[in-house]
Amino acid sequence: MMRKSEYALWVLLVLAVLAAGSTMVTLARSQQASAANSEIYRQLDLFGEVLERVRSDYVEKPDDSKLIEAAINGMLMALDPHSSYLNPKHFRDMQVQTRGEFGGLGIEVTMENGIVKVVSPIEDTPAAKAGLQSGDLITALDKEQIQGLTLQEAVEKMRGPVNSPITLTIVRKGTEDPFDVKVTRDVIHINPVKYNAEDDVGYIRITTFNEQTTANMQKAIEDLKKEIGPKLKGYIIDLRNNPGGLLDQAISVSDAFLDQGAIVLTKGRNLEETQRSNARPGDLTDGQKLVVLINGGSASASEIVAGALQDHHRATLVGTRSFGKGSVQTIIPLGSNGALRLTTARYYTPSGRSIQAKGIEPEVVVEEELPDELKDKAAAQSTRGEANLRGHLKGEDEDSGGKDEEESGSSSYVAPEKDKDTQLHYGLDLLHGIKSVDTDAKKKAEAN
Repeated sequence: MMRKSEYALWVLLVLAVLAAGSTMVTLARSQQASAANSEIYRQLDLFGEVLERVRSDYVEKPDDSKLIEAAINGMLMALDPHSSYLNPKHFRDMQVQTRGEFGGLGIEVTMENGIVKVVSPIEDTPAAKAGLQSGDLITALDKEQIQGLTLQEAVEKMRGPVNSPITLTIVRKGTEDPFDVKVTRDVIHINPVKYNAEDDVGYIRITTFNEQTTANMQKAIEDLKKEIGPKLKGYIIDLRNNPGGLLDQAISVSDAFLDQGAIVLTKGRNLEETQRSNARPGDLTDGQKLVVLINGGSASASEIVAGALQDHHRATLVGTRSFGKGSVQTIIPLGSNGALRLTTARYYTPSGRSIQAKGIEPEVVVEEELPDELKDKAAAQSTRGEANLRGHLKGEDEDSGGKDEEESGSSSYVAPEKDKDTQLHYGLDLLHGIKSVDTDAKKKAEAN
């Protein structure tokens, strides 16, 4: 039998070995960290050497700030398609978009054969008051020709300080000669919500998720309730071609239709970074039936809303598979140097689905009929999606613990004429009870 003194000695020896082992593990980790840091410093030395060689030997004197900005963007592009550096100007532009207001003219424009074309003037804005019309061509700004500018560059020139004037040169169908229109800029509010009554159904289209989205959607619901009255059958929430926007707005929009339960889960690299957003009591629609329209252009925040309402069986999704952007970007200000847009988390629907590079499949798949002039571009229309972006994050399925099966995107075409919009009409028929959700399709959507 071991004596007490021998037993105590063995305990001390074991403790000493454990302590030594712990010290060795700590030392090994410290050495690994030191080695990793040494490698980073070596790579930075390489970068510095290349930069100096370019600055001293390139055939023309380079712009140092452009070199550094390009290097930063190159580093971030190596991560995923949604991480990027925002220089001070781009950061300001992004803030304007998320606020939903800016100094400008109040016109929706597109580019046609190198000329800016007015899609429509926004009601009660300087452009509308100045008499600009849909279809007008803008050929010059303050006598400077637009030809050669990108659409973004032309838009930036039309924006500016409130109360500052700008002269547009207009070519209008039916008039022989171009003419000038002087417009004074004012505060323009971007309304991300458009709505109207489709007889006994409330139609609400959400085009983006900026700081005004939830408030404007709440107003839309209140107005539609009053306009339609007791015969109200339900609502159609149109998220087609909505590229997303602010995460908190997607959460609050979803919350407007839910009484309880999770809305979205976001998970970063570390487990302690997992966050869960829950619905609060109160459904603004009083439990009315919902149909949500989605397509290949519905991304990010749009997919959060669609996924939450689908998982809670609160809405029937109609259209085609969504874009599949299931990642969260955080804007990290860099003082006077702009900001960093960095992918910091994946998001999951309430049931734990990651839709990254997969998208959300609607219960009812309805393809819009392409017009003849677009049928030769059908292949391009049908491959739009996160999975087609080079360097995209791979999808993960929480339940399977592995990589989820990726899916290419779907068509993003929406018929401009309401009477030809088959997805909208299918949604209306669902709410009127003329059509029903195919049981097998619904089971398939739930299984996914």
